Amino acid sequence: MTKKDTPLNWAVLGAGVIANEMAEALHSMGRPLYAIGNRTHEKAVAFAKRHGVRKVYDRIEDMFYDDQVDIIYITSPHNTHYPFMKTALAHGKHLLVEKSITLNSRELDEMIALAQEKNLILAEAMTIWHMPLYRKLWDIVESGRLGKVQIITLNFGSFKEYDMNNRFFNMNLAGGAMLDIGVYALSIVRSFMTEKPEEILSQWKPSPTGSDEQATVLLKNSMGQMATVALSMHSKQPKRAMISFEKGYIEIMEYPRACKATIVDAETGEKTTLDCGETGKALYYEMTDMEEAVKTGNPDMMKLSYSKDVMDIMTGLRKDWGMKYPGEEW
Repeated sequence: MTKKDTPLNWAVLGAGVIANEMAEALHSMGRPLYAIGNRTHEKAVAFAKRHGVRKVYDRIEDMFYDDQVDIIYITSPHNTHYPFMKTALAHGKHLLVEKSITLNSRELDEMIALAQEKNLILAEAMTIWHMPLYRKLWDIVESGRLGKVQIITLNFGSFKEYDMNNRFFNMNLAGGAMLDIGVYALSIVRSFMTEKPEEILSQWKPSPTGSDEQATVLLKNSMGQMATVALSMHSKQPKRAMISFEKGYIEIMEYPRACKATIVDAETGEKTTLDCGETGKALYYEMTDMEEAVKTGNPDMMKLSYSKDVMDIMTGLRKDWGMKYPGEEW
């Protein structure tokens, strides 16, 4: 068996919803999850029994020193990512990290430099980069059949009850719309824009805790491509994306894990439905791409440069608003 064919050992940090999906995705790839670490040890033990995990760490940090671990999937709250990432990369672990990958650009830039120094794959677990639908749509955009991308409109709103201890509003857990749902909307924007937007205007509304409850963002790049983004954590909106071209538009509903899109011809009004991939396999697509990147040493398919562009935008917006998390260093 060649090195390329050797199964990689995954460990997961955290035992929540994403960790459960990750373990199930790995089973669909034909093997069990190697190990788990969690802040509450009892939850890790229960998780291991449920998913047939071979190893449970007494301390989360033990996974960073385990020579048998190839890739760690960090699924803990995003305000915990940076210290975990720093230790894991220092000990030679490839990392797939839940969105948002860090709190801010300073943290991400430091981690990118460390990953490059250690020759490791670092990636954000952004489903949009890996869903087959988007790859098909990007090919259509690249073909030029719809003309140039002109304007993109994004909505994402969830009604969350005003429980200020909940992670959605809790500043100590890096709560707020931007890092939780805005990262998806801005990832769509970046993926369909030819260049990173540099002209950015915004308005925001703080929650009672000071987190960003609601925001609208206008973006424009040097090619004149524009986008509007509307986010809310206390009002329901459809997860709707519309990418408008010179010769038509693409509409995508439930865009974080979309498998369907409608393409409308500007002249004839003809609608074409594109159906590609499966919503339920989102984690499978992420993890198979991650394994390919690790085995080939080619990080391009993980689109970390796009994740960096999005992080730069989000950090710039929060700086404009003066919305800094407790203990955060910009």
